[in-house]
Amino acid sequence: MSIKKAFLLILLILLVDQISKVYIKTHFELRDRIEVFEWFHIAFVENDGMAWGTKISDFVSFISDETAKLSLTLFRIVAVFGIGYWMVSSIKKRASRTLIWAVALIFAGALGNIIDSVFYGVLFSDSINRVATFLPEEGGYAGVFYGNVVDMLHFPIYSGIYPEWLPVLGGKSFSFFEPVFNIADMAISTGIGILIVFNRKAFPKPSDQVEVVNENENTQLENV
Repeated sequence: MSIKKAFLLILLILLVDQISKVYIKTHFELRDRIEVFEWFHIAFVENDGMAWGTKISDFVSFISDETAKLSLTLFRIVAVFGIGYWMVSSIKKRASRTLIWAVALIFAGALGNIIDSVFYGVLFSDSINRVATFLPEEGGYAGVFYGNVVDMLHFPIYSGIYPEWLPVLGGKSFSFFEPVFNIADMAISTGIGILIVFNRKAFPKPSDQVEVVNENENTQLENV
């Protein structure tokens, strides 16, 4: 895959991700929900932490929420630069197409969520009990680097109750899939999934490459 194709893939994911987020932010109040199907809802939530709303301050008690938020945003920025370098380096080294597709997806998703974290606090008013305004006169709901990630995709495919014999969770209700996520999260998850499921194609060993070359040579000889 060329850098141009990788860039087009990243641009497409970013456009779909950001258009969906801006639409939700400017048309929904926080916690608004629309049932599209019984198993698929549009549910507007904002995530100011990591996956499933987890915060660094939940694990390190002496760090304030503000410091934890800033640290997370800066870490994301550093990480996306690292992922971008990995992608460009893989393209230049003519790495497997599987690896480049996966890294490009992860890069696009990470960059999509970074845009929220860095800029949305400045660009939008808050969404609590009202629909947010783009570039509000009174200023945004937070400073640069302190924005929240917009999530809206919810798939409550199955709901049930944990068996009574389970410790702690017994008798409590649950929903699968409970987390609410966005297009950027889907891109990241898909990229990671590709690396896990197609690991041998993404990271071929020298022996694998030799086997492929031999197979191609045999096929050419047979055709002759």
